[in-house]
Amino acid sequence: MKRANLDTKKVIAELKAKFGDEQSDRIEKGVTQAAQLWRAEDGGQKEFAQFCETQFIADEKKLSQTFLRFDKNLEQIDGLNLEMQRTLQEPMHLDIGPMLPVDMLFASYDPFAHVSEDLFKTKVAFTALLNFPLYSLQERLEFGPNWTREQWAQARLVQRFESRAPGEVQQKISTALVTADNYISNYNIYMHHLLTPDGKRIFPEGLRLISHWGLRDELKSQYAKKDGLLRQRMIKRVMEHIINQTIPAAVIDNPKIDWNPEDNTIFDAESGEKLKAEPEADVRYQRLLDVFRAEKKADPFFPQTPTFIARRFETDREIPEKQFEELLISVVSSPVAKEVGRLIEKRLGRPLEPFDIWYDGFKSRGVYDEAYLDKIVGRRYPNVKAFQKDLPYILRNLGFSPEKAAFLSSKIVVDPSRGAGHAWGAERREDNAHLRTRIPETGMKYKGFNIAIHELGHCVEQVFSLNEMDYVLLQGVPNTAFTEAFAFVFQSRDLKLLGLTKADPKAEYLKALDTFWSTYEIAGVGLVDMRIWRWMYDHPKATPAELKQATIQIAKDVWNEFYAPVFGVKDQILLAIYSHIIDAELYTPDYSLGYIIMFQIENYLKDKNLAVEMERMCRLGSITPSAWMEAAVGGPISAEALVSAAGEAVKKISD
Repeated sequence: MKRANLDTKKVIAELKAKFGDEQSDRIEKGVTQAAQLWRAEDGGQKEFAQFCETQFIADEKKLSQTFLRFDKNLEQIDGLNLEMQRTLQEPMHLDIGPMLPVDMLFASYDPFAHVSEDLFKTKVAFTALLNFPLYSLQERLEFGPNWTREQWAQARLVQRFESRAPGEVQQKISTALVTADNYISNYNIYMHHLLTPDGKRIFPEGLRLISHWGLRDELKSQYAKKDGLLRQRMIKRVMEHIINQTIPAAVIDNPKIDWNPEDNTIFDAESGEKLKAEPEADVRYQRLLDVFRAEKKADPFFPQTPTFIARRFETDREIPEKQFEELLISVVSSPVAKEVGRLIEKRLGRPLEPFDIWYDGFKSRGVYDEAYLDKIVGRRYPNVKAFQKDLPYILRNLGFSPEKAAFLSSKIVVDPSRGAGHAWGAERREDNAHLRTRIPETGMKYKGFNIAIHELGHCVEQVFSLNEMDYVLLQGVPNTAFTEAFAFVFQSRDLKLLGLTKADPKAEYLKALDTFWSTYEIAGVGLVDMRIWRWMYDHPKATPAELKQATIQIAKDVWNEFYAPVFGVKDQILLAIYSHIIDAELYTPDYSLGYIIMFQIENYLKDKNLAVEMERMCRLGSITPSAWMEAAVGGPISAEALVSAAGEAVKKISD
């Protein structure tokens, strides 16, 4: 892609002569911004000068009208393309029958792949660059808190055009992500077909769990059972086989094979005949490498953020990578972790085992048997339609007025999920947010309900931050960690929605401990994810086997540094099990930030109405995280309050 040879000084001088010195700063910045991305194919000096003279807007009223036209038209472009994409990916995401071979081809088609390229070709993008300023992350952090809403929206408009990656590069990224997503969405383990070394089955028939979410949540549920330890240890072995890629390929999403994870032998489920256990052969790491290499092809087109890592932190999160890492380390290195670990040992009556990073005993539901919860949930929600119908009731129970609950429910569509479940917001106000949840034929399970309430938090945020936004260019929240925070706020109220919570004088302390331990666990996953991407950039030609070994070593290193001092055992690899490491491109660090923000929001909400405050916060839109937090709760992002509360809670619960 050859850049045009332009004399920008000449163009700037011509514009100043026409529009006057009062427009000097805008002219210099605008012409420079447009010239940086102008290519030979867009025209030569004459065409560039003519474009700038025609499209530069000096009149303030006309400039404001032009900005509003961008806001309106881009909403339609984004929204309609998203609706097409969502429709094409339905067979992959929704439980609507077996996928056809052509479904993956349609799912891989990305309607957004050429949008940016086309907006440059039509000169729409250049008009934005010529007339509105592009700010660096440092400038947004420094000046953003004093901007008007319109200035914020204009800044987001130009950010959209700060690079010019070709459509074929975007399409390759989309294809790699869709392939990884499909791989993860169908990664199920039939638990009844797991055998102990003496041939016993210890999980109920029909239990089909997706990795990692289903396996992790099943492991958590076993804390409420007296005989749960054996099942937890078996799940740990399954996870280790997945990470090590020693899992027999034949057992993945296959109810016809029995598997003894301890000695890694497999058998025909019907005849009992022992079969040859061929390993999965590093497919997991091939999917991750494919995503990495697709993203790396975009690097040359982002001169300000020349790696995907930089784009993830500086553009998407708007928190510098080093600062973000220090935030995670402030949690995992806290002395409070050892205190909480000792408390967990005391409550369990045994030494910690590595899978106790998912200890669930601080939650109120720890006193309820999983089967009891499944019965309540299954009776209430036998199918997707029942959950859809109950949305207004759920939202009213969360504090929303009947009118607001009805509005939100009308903007959220519940779909049957093929995977664990997810939320997909709209991009234009005429469309709806989609909540995907997995409901078996026997009715919704408690784990599914817990995930569905989490996804409902996402959907409510998505509806508010689109439909009640002053400028659609500001729709959403600062980054994915913020929508995760709202999802966690909803998820923590799941038992209340089932009518099972009771007044507990220690509830506040238990919640602090639960949030801290969850953050402690997932922060390690985030650090592993970050180090994996750094390793891939350092070893761009690595094989899947080499990436596997590196991932395992990274997981061990993070464990040994931050977890071994608490657990008393080294070289554990469980932090590498998360599926989003494979299919979501450096997403897992957002979970930690989400917990930290959630705790700050919950503290703020103690004497306030969740529904009213959430709506107010969502209306802030996608300004920088620091500015959003100051406006939302009156303070910066910090783990200090969470760590301090956990330390105090240990003392109160231990008394």
